[in-house]
Amino acid sequence: MARIPYVIVDAFAPTPGAGNRVALVLDARGMGREEMQGLARRLAEPETAFVTERQGHVFAVRFFTPGGEVEFSGHAAVALGLALVRLGLAPEGTKRIILHTPTEALPVEILYEEGVPKKAWVRGPAPRFRDLPPYHALKEVLEALGADERYLHRGLPYGIAYTGLWSLFVPLIAPGVVDALEPDMALLAELSRRLEVATVHAYAPMGPRSFYARDFAPLLGIPEDPVTGSANAALGALLARAGVVPKREGRVQLTIYQGHRLGNPGVVEVGVEYSPTGEPYLVQVGGEAAIVHSGEL
Repeated sequence: MARIPYVIVDAFAPTPGAGNRVALVLDARGMGREEMQGLARRLAEPETAFVTERQGHVFAVRFFTPGGEVEFSGHAAVALGLALVRLGLAPEGTKRIILHTPTEALPVEILYEEGVPKKAWVRGPAPRFRDLPPYHALKEVLEALGADERYLHRGLPYGIAYTGLWSLFVPLIAPGVVDALEPDMALLAELSRRLEVATVHAYAPMGPRSFYARDFAPLLGIPEDPVTGSANAALGALLARAGVVPKREGRVQLTIYQGHRLGNPGVVEVGVEYSPTGEPYLVQVGGEAAIVHSGEL
């Protein structure tokens, strides 16, 4: 039996013990889908990224949860980008690597501070939007979250958006309200299935360009995701599309805080770029990452 090295990384955090944990298998050449799925289960992290091929600064990658393969994982891509450079698997001083997922090629920009790779910015899948769910469905979701319509923020958008996963976004009036949520997970899973969304993302404003969020994904077997890349990228696109953040700049940057309630505080930076018609067409998600430990299976 071959020994398979892996590393554990905390994404969206400068030091271990915060943010969102991900396992990286940096040499998965020749592995089949079943084998990767089995390893993802054994590693038992919410997500595992497998590097299946590499050539210079181009890496083929697949993302798995213990339950199955997913198209894109923002926190795993940020963690992977920084780990590949820090562990010397990408050429030294690399400023840009390409992650080839089964569906697309995602550029990752590496930002350095005093010669040390500090942050990674990943371009997520192009944002997509669905029709607004009916208001009674939103009321049901609010109740399943343990809130009600008194706590709904009327000046921020609710809706369904995608940058890798479909999420329902529910704006609440304050971070304290978001923290107080105690969802009925069985009911939330049922409503998620009915609305055809993978996660329910509750958020509230903290400042003009900063928000606080919690993400619930009982359908994916993750009651609460500590710090979410793809859903926060989609939130950025939804806010940009609604004009909550001004469009005149061509690009807008937001900061989203998440994971504090779970004791895993993380910070996700989201950049949204507009087309000349004012539609958000490109979303990047960025942050720091810390290598926790490495091991072998």
